[in-house]
Order: sequence, then structure tokens, then C-alpha cells
Amino acid sequence: MTMLFEPYDLGDRRLANRVVMAPMTRARAPDEIPDAQTALYYRQRAGAGLIVTEGLPVSEEARGYLYVPGLFNDAQKAGWAHVTDAVHAEGGRIFAQLWHVGRVSHVSLQPGGAAPVGPTGQAAVGVTAFTIGEDGKPGPVPVSTPRALSTDDVARVTADFVRAARRAIDAGFDGVELHGANGYLFEQFINGALNDRDDRYGGSVENRLRFLMETIDAVAAEIGMERVGVRISPFGRLYDMRPFADEAETWVQAAAAFESRRLAYVHLSDQLTIGAEKMPETFSADFCRTYRGTLIAAGGFDRHSGEAALKAGKLDLIAVGRGFIANPDLVERWREGHPMAEADRTTFYGTSGARGYTDYPAWSPAMEAAA
Repeated sequence: MTMLFEPYDLGDRRLANRVVMAPMTRARAPDEIPDAQTALYYRQRAGAGLIVTEGLPVSEEARGYLYVPGLFNDAQKAGWAHVTDAVHAEGGRIFAQLWHVGRVSHVSLQPGGAAPVGPTGQAAVGVTAFTIGEDGKPGPVPVSTPRALSTDDVARVTADFVRAARRAIDAGFDGVELHGANGYLFEQFINGALNDRDDRYGGSVENRLRFLMETIDAVAAEIGMERVGVRISPFGRLYDMRPFADEAETWVQAAAAFESRRLAYVHLSDQLTIGAEKMPETFSADFCRTYRGTLIAAGGFDRHSGEAALKAGKLDLIAVGRGFIANPDLVERWREGHPMAEADRTTFYGTSGARGYTDYPAWSPAMEAAA
């Protein structure tokens, strides 16, 4: 049997297959509350063994982009409950990705017009947020200069993640994924070239990992470690993440910390497919020798490369992002060998209703006849 389509036990939850729908920001919620279109979008894609939602801001402060549904108030929780009901009705599983963008934000998106927060007061160079510009229209705007979180503030942000995790479970999610990748708040603390703190969250590898690990532990105390996953992007360069001297050591030490905690999974995001540098040749082996739990990776997989990675024993689950946009029935298409549809990139983001969001059809014999 093809490994991609084998069931997989993720803790006490059985996944129907080993294909994960990766988190993808779509910016389709004008009032930042998931609606009927959101529920339909995820329901259409419930054939994935596991869905990980788009990043859900854990507070107003956590926002960096307009039109992204959050998980920091009761209306948002109620909206996500409709989504989880829809996915579960199709036999699917779904985790909520919990998100704080840190310094990748703009004052117009912050409570009271305050500065965004981060580990440091250094602004991200060449990075934009998505907000209302000076012309009154939504679009990319250079990020604002952040303020450094105080030591006490770090615990406050952790508490925001705990509250969001509780809302997620109450809304029916099967678990949560902490977004520690792609240049956002957790990675900003981890990055030794950016983190210039002299408190317990700066300096050594252990200190730079502390914020993420404390948040994992606090969320797990609330909802159970078996319901907590984490996404990371070792050697990532998005949003002005720079190389630093002990980079490999940092990520292998993170792997050891994950292993000791028995997380639901670790989700590696390989940014090579979006123009980033390739991870060092030996890194994957070093990471996998240290972390032995469930491992997911996203990195431009198709059916053949995903199957090869599973058979090589490198991964337990493979994550696919963009392929799911135009192919809501991606798993079935792969299983039956049906051709893949191409997505319209101009509709990847934004509040354009069903167009480019829920109007992509599942494969049918009529499509083959028309081809």
C-alpha cells in the first residue's frame, strides 16, 4: 500500500492518511471572524489526514495583517466552532495554528496605535505588514519600529497563547500548533543575530529558546501536551531573519527540548521552495537523531516526493500548502492519479468572497472528458 494513504495514529487520534494540509493565510474574513465561507473552505479539504489552519492571532497585539480571523474573543471562538463541526462531519481532523507576528506589524493594527512588540527595538528591514495605507486602501505597508517586550510582558504574551488554546479546544479543535516559524515572534526570540536581550530570554541558546518552551509548557498544562504541536523553520530567512553563529546548535537543542516534552508533533517548514537558503546537508540527520517523535515537513512536496520521503523514514507525515488551494480533493486526486488543477495566484489573499477560495471543484469525469 502507498504510505501516503495509510492511516496514522497521532496520539489518541487516528488520521485517515498521512497528508497534512499546511497552514496558509488567506485573509478572507473582513471582520476577522470565521464565517460560512471559512467553514466551507475547510470542509471541502477535510480529506486531508490533518488540517492545520491559517495562523490565528492570539490577541489584537498579535496581528500583522488585515482580514485574518483570530482566536482571541468569543465571537471568533463561535465562528471556529462551525468550522470544526464541518471538518469533523466529513471525518477530518483539524488543529488551530496559534500566531503572534511580533515586530512584523504596523501601528495601525495595534491596540491604541501602540508600537508592535518583539524581543528588541530593531525594526525589520524591507518587511511589510498588510493594512490600510495612506491612500485609504488595503495593501503592504512598511512595518513600524517595535518596542522590546519587558521580562514581565513575555509572560503576558504566553498567557495570551494559553487563552487562545483553551478557546481552540472549546471550539472543537483536535489540538493546536504554535507558530514558531517564518520570522514571527517566537523565531525573533530564538534568532541570535536579532535577540540582543540581557535578561533570561536573551544570550545563551537556552535563554533564547525559553519563551517558546515556557509557552509550550503553559499551553500543555491547560490542554494537554498530546494536543500541542509546534512549527519551526530552521535556518529560515523570512522577514529579516539573519544567520547567527550557533544556528545549528540552537535548532538541535530545540529538538532535544521537544523530545523531552512528548509533543503531538514537530512541523518543519523548509523555505527553500520560497527562495530561502537550503538547510545544511547534515542538519536533518542531526535533528532527527535528537527528536524522535512525530515529524511533519512542508517543502513543495508532490505525490512522488512525499511518498519517497515517507518510505525513506525521514518523516511521518507530509504537509502540502498551495496544492490544496485549487484541489480541495487533493488526497483523492493523488490516490486515483487524477491531474492537479492550477490556482489563480491573484486570488490567494483578500476578501473576494468565494472566488479563488471555495469555487474550485473536486475532480469529476467531466473534467477528463473536457481536457
